[in-house]
Amino acid sequence: MKVNNYPKLHNAAWPGVVGKGSPGAEPFIGLDEMLDFTANASVNGVKFDGFDLFLYDPHISIDASDDDLKRLADKADSRNLMIGSVVAPVWGPTGGGSALDEREGRQNFLTQVEKGCHIAKTLREMGIRPYGIVRIDTACGAADWLKDPIGNQRKIADTLSFACDIAEDHGEQLAAEGEICWGGMHSWVTMVDLLERVGRPETLGFQADMAHTLLYLMGYNAPEHALLPEGFDWKNTVALDEAYMKLTDELRPWTIDFHVAQNDGTVHGSGSHDKTGRHCQAKDPNGKLDIVKRAGYWLQEGGTPHRQFRHICWDGCMFPNSVMTNPQTWNDILETMINVRNAHGWRE
Repeated sequence: MKVNNYPKLHNAAWPGVVGKGSPGAEPFIGLDEMLDFTANASVNGVKFDGFDLFLYDPHISIDASDDDLKRLADKADSRNLMIGSVVAPVWGPTGGGSALDEREGRQNFLTQVEKGCHIAKTLREMGIRPYGIVRIDTACGAADWLKDPIGNQRKIADTLSFACDIAEDHGEQLAAEGEICWGGMHSWVTMVDLLERVGRPETLGFQADMAHTLLYLMGYNAPEHALLPEGFDWKNTVALDEAYMKLTDELRPWTIDFHVAQNDGTVHGSGSHDKTGRHCQAKDPNGKLDIVKRAGYWLQEGGTPHRQFRHICWDGCMFPNSVMTNPQTWNDILETMINVRNAHGWRE
């Protein structure tokens, strides 16, 4: 069996935070615990190479000092983990604002982007972050966007263009999170349109998460853009292949950050987090994705790996804490990631 060592395999730290900590939700899982889950996972001697990070308390503040970042780097290094992509919290409750608000919202959005890019650059200069992007979204819901689709899309594109200026000043790239809960990114059609409007592929690309992009096929929040009919029979792999190929052919040229994930074809929300694609465990029998096969649609073209993916990340947001504290969960995830890499990666 072919054994590859690229792309590097990362776990996400943010499932310890997303959908947790608010009234009625489960408590946060601390960063140290998430890093220990990651570092302790092992499959036939292969381990995770690193983790991707949400710049959000209680893990690491978007206002972290350089001393805070040095301590973070030490946490990673002591566990033989690298840091990859980071998520900038651009939403209003975190100090950010909507990308379609041309006034205070835009300024607050861009302030968070600048802080995120500063942290990313600092970690890169410390030598603990050799690759990765700064992830953003539009910080507005699909319902808000629909009040003025043409005008709001233009406003968002302008905001993201200003964000590109900031990223370039820091030597960073931005990746737009393709997820049905974000206005202007809530369907594959609006996502491609937004990327083309900004038109700066060297700076702004797409983050493809397998759980979220599956919902693009189904037309959640944009039924007019569905690529699969309502009540689709998931056993019809020919039709699924055709739809998946159309989706990936449109979005792959923009994709610069990739999340391996599973989805059961439903939406899910937890705590204060809006409903979006339900992340399932790697071996969930209800999962609709052949993970290894479908990952290849993103990671390869014509059988050749896209070597710009220096790392890939597992995303499993909103798992119950009982699942996340089970070591087998992380070994199953790591096994899946290894299979993806051996099928679609390369060796250096």
